[in-house]
Amino acid sequence: MADSAGLFAQLAALENEGAAFVLVVLVEAVGSTPQDAGARMIVTAAGRLAGTVGGGRVEAQAIAVAQELLTAADRGRAEPRLVHWSLKADVGMTCGGTVKLYFEPHASRTAAWPIVIFGAGHIAQALVPVLLPLSCSLTVCDSRAEWLGSLPQAANLRTLSREQPADLVPELPAHAFVLCMTKGHTTDRPILQRALLERSFPFLGVIGSDAKAAVLRRELIAAGVPAARAAEFHCPVGLPFGSNHPHEIALSIAAQLLQERDRWAAAATREPA
Repeated sequence: MADSAGLFAQLAALENEGAAFVLVVLVEAVGSTPQDAGARMIVTAAGRLAGTVGGGRVEAQAIAVAQELLTAADRGRAEPRLVHWSLKADVGMTCGGTVKLYFEPHASRTAAWPIVIFGAGHIAQALVPVLLPLSCSLTVCDSRAEWLGSLPQAANLRTLSREQPADLVPELPAHAFVLCMTKGHTTDRPILQRALLERSFPFLGVIGSDAKAAVLRRELIAAGVPAARAAEFHCPVGLPFGSNHPHEIALSIAAQLLQERDRWAAAATREPA
């Protein structure tokens, strides 16, 4: 019991720190196995942190799988995995049993898929609750404290009040997905200008129409943004379905974010190490 209490204390500490880890659970043990079902282990990038699922080769193989999942989590693809191993055939042990191991990855707060929303208005109010259950880290920035205060509270949501939201652009993670949904194109433009001149985000979307996009691109080019770069934002943002109801717009934006996240993650896995 003491060992379990220590392991759960470690889990709580990692969650509080926002650190990346994988919880490995031995969910089934049949025949001759080095541990019983229910055994747990915590794995970080440095290796086994606490607990055990049997030691020796089976544990070494489980740690390798866990660390592979941590690498995937850094790319925003932290998906659980269930494996079924014959200890003799799959692990190379003399034991004749089989084990089922469940791997539950937890991305770090900074490595989790970062989504940054500039503007906390009606569309953001509808979009944030759709995104919060996902494995993502949300930041919403606005100069209006009352709108920020209307957003739900969640461990993966950070709200920032900035009089000049564009000043946040240099601080954002390189792999942030950025949405401009401020009061209008005059407040979107400074954010876009800094994002296109100073950064290269995987996704940059702007709420609005084709006409707004054309105006923004003309103004960005006039401000010194190269024409090719001025074309590298999505406006209107969101997939082309639904009505202009804020909740339907929110669903279309969430769908496009997921589509672009998967495209970006697939491209990243093809890049040479």
